[in-house]
Amino acid sequence: MSARVRAGTAVTGVLILLTAGCSGDEKNAGVAGEQAEAAAPQVTIDPGDGNVKALPEAGVTVKAAGGTLQKVTLSWKNGPVSDAGTMSADKTSWKSRTLKPDTEFQVSAVAVSPEGKTTTVDAKIATQKAKQKLEITDIVPRKGEKVGVGMPITVTFNREVDDKKAVERALQVKSSKPATGAWYWVSDEQVIFRTKNGSYWEPNQKVSFDADLAGVKSGKGTYGTKDVGRDFRIGDSHILKISTKKKKAVAYENGEKVRSWPISAGKGGRVVNGVDTFLTTSGVHLTMGKENPAIMTSEWMGVDPKDKANGGYREVIPYAVRISNSGEYVHSMASTVWAQGEQNVSHGCVNSPPKDARWFYKWSYRGDPVVITGSKRELQWNNGWSYHQMSWEKWVKGGALNRTVTTG
Repeated sequence: MSARVRAGTAVTGVLILLTAGCSGDEKNAGVAGEQAEAAAPQVTIDPGDGNVKALPEAGVTVKAAGGTLQKVTLSWKNGPVSDAGTMSADKTSWKSRTLKPDTEFQVSAVAVSPEGKTTTVDAKIATQKAKQKLEITDIVPRKGEKVGVGMPITVTFNREVDDKKAVERALQVKSSKPATGAWYWVSDEQVIFRTKNGSYWEPNQKVSFDADLAGVKSGKGTYGTKDVGRDFRIGDSHILKISTKKKKAVAYENGEKVRSWPISAGKGGRVVNGVDTFLTTSGVHLTMGKENPAIMTSEWMGVDPKDKANGGYREVIPYAVRISNSGEYVHSMASTVWAQGEQNVSHGCVNSPPKDARWFYKWSYRGDPVVITGSKRELQWNNGWSYHQMSWEKWVKGGALNRTVTTG
């Protein structure tokens, strides 16, 4: 450690001595002001041996004896680190956050005694290098995107996360209007945040996601190397309710009905492994994206589009809004207008009159809830973004920390 100590008031004949601790818990700790005048506080920075690389996950601890810490600053080549650490309630200790690997930091601490005497210590700390890097490769939604009230936050990493608790602690979600949510690990490389069952984001607000990953140890020799953030906006509340029995869709904006139209849903009749794949699924879907046009073929069920005798088809569909991974859309279908409101004739999609499908296409955001009822085929929680299909208790347990998060 390279350290300098400055006493605020000197007394003639009193020696100011800087030494290194050499026993007990003070090993590798730099001690400043140990033999300073009686009224000057003593400041300790740990780790304090510049020849030993600091562990990124351990960070830096600063302690004051005989006084309180006035200020602690952590800096590197790009300047001071924001939100660098936390001061104890009695101001006698300060603990940094995790530190970026393979980086040299400057620590500056100022302490004051009850008599007003000050001690200042400056030290240089270098951190160990990461053998492997943990990085975020994708975040959904997009930066600055305006999304629906049901929008989940999906975070994908470049490698498997072994210490999910450490990584999950580094993930922060904040919103202008409070919400209750939780994280769920769908795999070792991906974690998803959503709001509580029966509730969504409040409309028209800003949401921010921050991953303070720099220095977080996620596995043996594996560290996060940088912090990542993402801001997006929640738009108006758009909820589409569809009844396959009534063959009707009703759209609500901020709780008020704004439009309704007749639909034709899945006709049923094709059972594979006990599942009727021609039925529209019932449950809480979320809109996932838009295609104009969408190319739909019978290849998904293993039938050549040219094999008309066995149900083969290839259709170019305008104004299609995807609501699942199993090929379900709310889309325009001029050829089935005769059945819309009267009969279910589709392969599982929600057929709509062209003018209404065009309106929904333009009106909807990604992440809008589409709640479908009336079908015997239940929507699975992992079919698209249908995470609200899982019970809240099970979703919370799927997080490494098994806890709810308040975002306000």
